Amino acid sequence: MTDADRLGELPTPQLVLDEARMLRNVARLRARLAPHGVSLRPHLKTVKSVEVARRVLAGGNGPATVSTLQEAEVFAAAGIPDILYAVGIAPGKLNRVLALRATGCDLSVILDSREQAEAVAAASRAAGDPIPVLIEIDSDGHRAGLRPDDPALPAIGRILHAGGAALRGVLTHAGESYGVSGDEAHAAFAERERAAAVRAAETLRAAGLPCPTVSVGSTPTAHAARNLDGVTEVRAGVYVFFDLVMAGIGVCSTDDIALSVLATVIGHQRERGWILVDAGWMAMSRDRGTATQAVDQGYGLVCDAEGRVLGDLVMSAASQEHGTLSLRPGSTKVLPELPVGTRLRILPNHACATAAQFGDYAVLPAEAGAPLARWSRFGGW
Repeated sequence: MTDADRLGELPTPQLVLDEARMLRNVARLRARLAPHGVSLRPHLKTVKSVEVARRVLAGGNGPATVSTLQEAEVFAAAGIPDILYAVGIAPGKLNRVLALRATGCDLSVILDSREQAEAVAAASRAAGDPIPVLIEIDSDGHRAGLRPDDPALPAIGRILHAGGAALRGVLTHAGESYGVSGDEAHAAFAERERAAAVRAAETLRAAGLPCPTVSVGSTPTAHAARNLDGVTEVRAGVYVFFDLVMAGIGVCSTDDIALSVLATVIGHQRERGWILVDAGWMAMSRDRGTATQAVDQGYGLVCDAEGRVLGDLVMSAASQEHGTLSLRPGSTKVLPELPVGTRLRILPNHACATAAQFGDYAVLPAEAGAPLARWSRFGGW
């Protein structure tokens, strides 16, 4: 049975997950990190699915990272006991954190300011529950965090340690690694990431404070790191599915991308070189993450129903429920003949953004000939 057969008469647009590709991606990163002796704490913000999480986490329920408390609540209810909420904590969310911890989930939070530290310490004292905290470190100017030499770092550590919270360590994310291409460039970012986190940990320890966890990670740096001395765990998320942004910076190939959107051809504007499909930005998202890369993939790269890339055919424009397919500018290829009713699969720029448009996955099982499966996914905060 072919993939096209298994997808059959599914209504379109539909989110499709190739389980074999996904499992290959998961195994690749595990193998890559194994010689370094660090643990992997996968980020589940992309997958938002218990069924996928079981296949990604160590032992099916190993340590996890999330980006919303909704994710933490769903995965904790599924029996995942060790969860890191890796977005700077807002004081108004601490009651929800404590409620989840009261169920037995070891939920930890991150922060980078005195105000946050004081709020977490006060909430910990009031509840009699030391909330575990990692201090966020800025390793590349990407977003949040303290520089590893910031004098506020030990001061914040003391507020937590002496104030009733549990200082668990430091965390950083080399988000700027998405802006460079190739293994050498990503390895350089991985070293910056490692050095910043280790230096921050040493600063805390020199001040007499505990720092058992040194957490680093992004999908590009996780695959390129050559030295992880001093690091205890690595986080990554989009590696499970990969996407065109990751392919564009050399972390994967298009053959590794496990996620696609099934669409149907609904019309043509032949004089303009357009093919119209029933998947617009409501299906693909508005993400244009490849626009600044060497190869602009529009709103997505077009494949046939078997998942084979159709040359230079991209979704060049999108409205709410319409996608316009055309050859990328400068292409010398001929527009393929795709009659109305033809099924296509479109690879996404950003797996997180595209997956967020759907409530479940149509899964092409890894087992040859197995029927299509359905795995639920969720959203919300």
